[in-house]
Amino acid sequence: MSPVVPKSKAKPKRKVKRRRPDPALAWAKRLGRTRPRLLEDTLDALTSIYGPQVWRRRLDPTSELILTILTQNSADTNAEKAFVALRAAYPSGLADEIHEPGVGWGGEGLPPGAPPDWAAVEGAPIEELIDVIRPGGLGPTKAPRIQATLRRIREERGDHSLEFLGEMGPLAARDWLTTIPGIGKKTASVLLLFCFNQPLMPVDRHVERVAKRIGLVPVKAIPDLATDQFNAMLAAAPERTYEAHVLLIHHGRAICQARSPKHDLCPIRHRCRFVDPKAP
Repeated sequence: MSPVVPKSKAKPKRKVKRRRPDPALAWAKRLGRTRPRLLEDTLDALTSIYGPQVWRRRLDPTSELILTILTQNSADTNAEKAFVALRAAYPSGLADEIHEPGVGWGGEGLPPGAPPDWAAVEGAPIEELIDVIRPGGLGPTKAPRIQATLRRIREERGDHSLEFLGEMGPLAARDWLTTIPGIGKKTASVLLLFCFNQPLMPVDRHVERVAKRIGLVPVKAIPDLATDQFNAMLAAAPERTYEAHVLLIHHGRAICQARSPKHDLCPIRHRCRFVDPKAP
């Protein structure tokens, strides 16, 4: 008889850790399955009353960034006053910029004027800068933030230009910007969308309100998650990112206001879960 060879013990299988599903992508797939064409129908309906929206650059990237900082927790009209004051206090002598803000902007638009001398803004005495931007509100908070932002850009890049961001991928450019303290996804996305037409969706309070009422994003979604969910929904049609932002923000100001929304004027009311919790 041949010797009995003991059977080798089977090696225990290593458990493969499953990757947690991307919540933004999961939401986009779920919405596409349960409420098909909701985003497309919303944009088409809003276009029917506000008209087609065509992207145009409105300011140079550094001006856009500083203006956006000035709008944080302030009305756009007040931010305009503060930016005009910056131009006057720290003139650069460069060519005038023409500000064409489009329907999503809440102010009147900046008058033509040269961008400020950013080196002078960065180096200004802090109390002086606070006084200059006082018309915009929250000067003691925003003046140090503006100077720290300009200083960070100069230290990283050698000057105050942000034109290099247009040569980067959208997420890489956003990641670079959000390393600057006080610059979140919304502010970074505003700059990249309006200066370079990068397909990144800024979600402000108006966009968030309208989107949650319609059901484009979950009611409990925090702004950063809502941003990612919009980007996932728009992945199949990134060219519609600009119109999605400006149409939703304008609709939030014109018809879908926080108080007393004008349901009878809303072209998307038949699909709005705020009007009808069972809307398709």
